[in-house]
Amino acid sequence: MEELALHILDIAENSIRAGAQTVEIEIVEDVQQDRLHITIRDNGKGMDKRTLRHALDPFFTTKVGKRVGLGLPLLAAAARQAGGDIAVRSKRGAGTEVEAVFQYSHADRQPLGNLGATLETLIIGNPDVDFRLLHRSPKGEKQLDTRDIRAALNGAPINSIEGIRRVKQSMEENGWL
Repeated sequence: MEELALHILDIAENSIRAGAQTVEIEIVEDVQQDRLHITIRDNGKGMDKRTLRHALDPFFTTKVGKRVGLGLPLLAAAARQAGGDIAVRSKRGAGTEVEAVFQYSHADRQPLGNLGATLETLIIGNPDVDFRLLHRSPKGEKQLDTRDIRAALNGAPINSIEGIRRVKQSMEENGWL
C-alpha cells in the first residue's frame, strides 16, 4: 500500500468483519514531537490471546480460505520503516485497538493519502456501523460522527440518496473532501 489511508481502510474493514458496531479512527499529526499517530479502535468481538500473539505474522489469518493476513503486518512494516512502531491491544468480547506511530518527518513515511475517499467508502459501504473520526493537524482539527448524520436523517438509511448527500455535505463542511 502506498498511502496510509489505504491501511486505515483495511484495518477498519477488519473491525467490521469482527462485528464492530462502532469504529473510531483518530489521526494526530504532532509536528512538534515529530510523530504521526493513527489509532483505530472498535467494539468488535476482539481477539483471543493466541490470535493476538500472531496478529502481526503475515502467514497467520483467521479468514477462511486465506493463507496469509497482510493488513496488520503491512501497517507494522510501514510504521517501522518510518522510525515508528505498532501496538495491537485486544480482548475477546471487548474489541480491538490498533495504534501505529510514525516519525512525522521521516523520508520513508507514506503520505496520508485521500482520507476523504477512505472515510466515504467506509461510511456509505457500511450503513449499519457508526464511525467516529478525528484528525488533528497543524491546520486544525476535523471531526465527523455518523451518529450526528443519522440523527438528521430521521430514520432514512445513511446510504440512501439523502444520506449520501448528507455524508458528503458533512465531510465537505469538516474539510474531509
